[in-house]
Amino acid sequence: MGTVLDSHFLALTAIVTVGYQLLFFIITALLRFDKVTDFAGSTNFVIIAILTLVLKGAWHFRQIVLTVLVTIWGLRLGLFLLMRILQWGEDRRFDKMRDNLGKLAFFWTFQAVWVWSVSLPVTVVNASDRNPSIEARDIIGWIMWFVGICIEATADQQKLAFKNSPTTCRHNLSAGNVLTPFILHISIVKSSADKRYGQLEEYRVYKNTTSPLIPLPPAVYGALPAWFKAAFLLELPLYNPGPGGDPIS
Repeated sequence: MGTVLDSHFLALTAIVTVGYQLLFFIITALLRFDKVTDFAGSTNFVIIAILTLVLKGAWHFRQIVLTVLVTIWGLRLGLFLLMRILQWGEDRRFDKMRDNLGKLAFFWTFQAVWVWSVSLPVTVVNASDRNPSIEARDIIGWIMWFVGICIEATADQQKLAFKNSPTTCRHNLSAGNVLTPFILHISIVKSSADKRYGQLEEYRVYKNTTSPLIPLPPAVYGALPAWFKAAFLLELPLYNPGPGGDPIS
């Protein structure tokens, strides 16, 4: 019975996800309004988590905790991204998609598959009849979630501040926050940021003193030799593209 029930839940979440993403795809395609893309993706996770919890109705502690964590994460991210794009006024990812229905449909299809796939753990947990005791791995997972959302929220705010005031934000970033640089760094070293800020000395200093993956104090990272960064910190050329695609030295 448990296996059959799980299959029903998997099918239900797939249908809900496709329907939800299809709704926003239609809005985007007809109204050429692409400011709701990230909001649609983030809130879809929340819908799946709450829906599976309520429909199953077991209300086990692990199910409740997992659903609450997903809901907090999804709502925070979705509302932040919505407010940010409304403030910025455009989503450049869609510059080459707005007039191409095929590319637009592919993007929304991919987002639907992504949401459904990533939501599988919470779907399986919420659809299960099992109620195991809380173990150390549960506590570790909750701690990782807390640390992760703190890093993500701080990085989002720093990136927003940088976007609004690059000089001021760059100075603050160079002062060094050990928790946030790797997420922020990967977010802003894309070619668009390099083309816009690549000539700023503060921007170049920041990129040369900020570890893209493993958080390190800027003073420590900046003093490390290139071979050490490549061998032990996974410092790849893709993390340091210059204005023309070459690494910034």
